[in-house]
Amino acid sequence: MNASSLKKAMFSSATPEWATPQALFDELNSEFHFTLDPCATKENAKCAKFYTKEDDGLKQSWGGQTVFMNPPYGVVIGKWIEKAWVEFMSPRIPASNKPTIVMLLPARTDTKWFHNYIYGKAEIRFIKGRLKFGGSKNSAPFPSMVVIFRPEKREKE
Repeated sequence: MNASSLKKAMFSSATPEWATPQALFDELNSEFHFTLDPCATKENAKCAKFYTKEDDGLKQSWGGQTVFMNPPYGVVIGKWIEKAWVEFMSPRIPASNKPTIVMLLPARTDTKWFHNYIYGKAEIRFIKGRLKFGGSKNSAPFPSMVVIFRPEKREKE
């Protein structure tokens, strides 16, 4: 993909992949100490343990991990958020092995996935301003948020 094509793809729906800004990841990683990136490519993986499209992180267990997830932002985003919720709530994963899941998401508070899996169920940190993904010179055309599922919070409910 040449520079012109990449720029067009970054600011359209031509690609669902938005590479995480390294400074944001580093800040979150210093707080959470991530062990798994479930929806990565070999080129943009943020953790030593990661799943690529071929591994299909939607079919893998995330139990016992501290997960950083920047999912594809296309029509499949809802499947990734539902997977995070299912892993977090799963009765098959013992309380001592529940994953902590931190997601970098577009702040789309009008979506079904936001209301079904996030609103009132997770910690939400809205990001001031617009992020610059993948080293881009331009900011994203949407606001972002960090959403956190913590086992400690679930145990109190």
